[in-house]
Amino acid sequence: MPTLDEQIAQRIREEELSGQMSQAPSYGKALQINDGFMETPEELRLGYKFLKDAGFVPPEVELMQEAAELREALRCDPPADKARELRAQLTALELRIAMRLERLAKC
Repeated sequence: MPTLDEQIAQRIREEELSGQMSQAPSYGKALQINDGFMETPEELRLGYKFLKDAGFVPPEVELMQEAAELREALRCDPPADKARELRAQLTALELRIAMRLERLAKC
């Protein structure tokens, strides 16, 4: 019975022969070492790498993008009642981000 490494190697050869691997956007390109991979907690790296390769971002990044959109909306000098609502949303969102990041730091 082949070892796990041998099974993986066989599967990679099959994918190369079928042309599946050449469909990947990163195929044939150098690995990006400065993409935050090493800064990501080890237990999250693989999952986040899959998300990135599939064109998605981690939930924390989505929340940070939402916060940036709220800050931009506040920069446009909205009416007072709208600004108050945007600040409340931003505060709640920043709290969610802080809690998620704190939880990740404990991993």
